[in-house]
Amino acid sequence: MKRYVAGLDGGGTKTAVTVADENGLVMHTFTSGAINYNGQDEVSVRSSLQDIFKIIDEVCGGLEYCTQVCIGAAGVSNPTVVDRLESNVRECGYQGELFITGDQETALCGAHDSDHGIIIIAGTGSICYGKNESGLSHRSGGYGYLIDDEGSGYSIGRDLLSVLVRAHDGRLPETAITGMVFERLQMESVQQIIRFVYDKRTNKKDIAALAPILSDACALGDEAALAIARKSASSLVELVGPVAEKLSLQEGTLAMAGSVLIKNSFVRTAFVEILKQAYPGMPCITAKKDASSGAVFMALKRLKLFDEGRARG
Repeated sequence: MKRYVAGLDGGGTKTAVTVADENGLVMHTFTSGAINYNGQDEVSVRSSLQDIFKIIDEVCGGLEYCTQVCIGAAGVSNPTVVDRLESNVRECGYQGELFITGDQETALCGAHDSDHGIIIIAGTGSICYGKNESGLSHRSGGYGYLIDDEGSGYSIGRDLLSVLVRAHDGRLPETAITGMVFERLQMESVQQIIRFVYDKRTNKKDIAALAPILSDACALGDEAALAIARKSASSLVELVGPVAEKLSLQEGTLAMAGSVLIKNSFVRTAFVEILKQAYPGMPCITAKKDASSGAVFMALKRLKLFDEGRARG
């Protein structure tokens, strides 16, 4: 019987899924809705999981042939999340082995094709995570947009809106950011912006969706935009320090992941420059593979351990 594994990367705004056979050959990749309970309601998460496992069922020719599923999910530090997530997965009809961990761990495995190293992730949220060859791990950041996530897409979106209102009332000079935000949101006044920001239906994804504006504004040489890029880069480097020091990885390879570092060349360039000043012996690379591939890496490792244990037993 041919067996399959599936890796899920449950980020803040979407879930990336990779299905592979037991030899690691990728059979199918796709994206679906977010499964983060800290940012989505229960009904939305359940619906996304139903869609995901329906496709896994089709790819594997039956869920019974998918023997290992690894889910790396944002928000699993909330102690109720793992139980709720497992319950909803089981409701989808999946009865195989299930392992749920933080998305920073699956992202690390994907980034390095290994289970040790350091990764800095700046997407909707931000976090730095590392594990050394002794198995010790440490994280910094990643505590959510209300109290943390500096340097993330959300914080950039928030800073763009902050610049807009400060330029409006004269605390900052005029900036290209104002027109770009108005155009992106199809609004014409600061009053409309305020209603948008404080509307209970507006969530962190809506604010983070403004982040790509920063690249365009930086390209124009806009001083306010360039200041946001430098601030974001500095905040991300700040996340790296405690992980590198705690794990003695000051000369370990750092992988970069997430839309802010991958798509915004201004933030990335500033980040690499500041990092080099702090840790001149730390090489910086883009992630080799995504977090769903990292989840597959972990699922295959667990499948191998399962087979070895069964052989010994």
